[in-house]
Amino acid sequence: MGLFSKKPKRPALVLGGGATRGLAHIGAIKAFEEHGINFDYVVGTSVGSIIAAFYAAGVTSEQMISFVKTLNVKDIKTGIIPLVPSKTDGIQNLVKKYLGDINIEDLKRKFCAVAVDIKTGQEIHFTSGNLSKIVAGSCSVPGVFLPVKYNGYVLHDGGLSNNIPSNVPALVFNCDSVIAIDVNSTRGYGTDSDKLVDTLMASMRIMMKSNSLKGYLNSDIIIQPDLKRFKSTKLNSIDEMIEEGYKATIFQMEKIKAILNGKVKPEKPKKIKLKKHII
Repeated sequence: MGLFSKKPKRPALVLGGGATRGLAHIGAIKAFEEHGINFDYVVGTSVGSIIAAFYAAGVTSEQMISFVKTLNVKDIKTGIIPLVPSKTDGIQNLVKKYLGDINIEDLKRKFCAVAVDIKTGQEIHFTSGNLSKIVAGSCSVPGVFLPVKYNGYVLHDGGLSNNIPSNVPALVFNCDSVIAIDVNSTRGYGTDSDKLVDTLMASMRIMMKSNSLKGYLNSDIIIQPDLKRFKSTKLNSIDEMIEEGYKATIFQMEKIKAILNGKVKPEKPKKIKLKKHII
């Protein structure tokens, strides 16, 4: 037997943030199902926490596809007044409708949602507590949604500090292998607009580009669906985004299997440099 022939005990699946581009996560899950790959530990930030919660509840990719095809943006962002943040009731109600008003402890798989307590600036890793409120807090993008008040926390989007939380499985579940999905690899672009919302969203993208680097450094494999042609605020290309997630996962499937089966040594992460412009 080779040095790396022993199967890792605790592989984890990590789903990153990216608004409606997160539908590509479903395609990745479909690919895993077809190849008999099951993750007992799953971590998510923002939209990744929604898909991760459904996966942790035992919902199949086909069931997820049927569910998302019934949605429109107004189901998620219920506020109708421009420039006024929406409550997260829509997100909470969707979780409760399809999964029930349950706690994280009731899920079939181990699950962790990442959010930020805006009062303290701390990154919070939730492995217990009310599922709908915690997931809504993880998805609460500042300026788009109001924060979620829960157990003394004032929760905003986990992507503020950790958009691809690949370091979390080792911290909370003692996992020793991580497969992560980045559904927003083109993040970081700016805007020509001087509108408040456009400027705010560009600021968020720039910030999340920096904090996403640790996701790459703490993953054995990063799956990167090609989603740059899709808007992260639209739900009009559901099948196409899911297909991109599926194709990107299939492309790396043999390498994924090799790592999960302990047949190869995970590569040491390459040093990643931020592009800087010096004037």
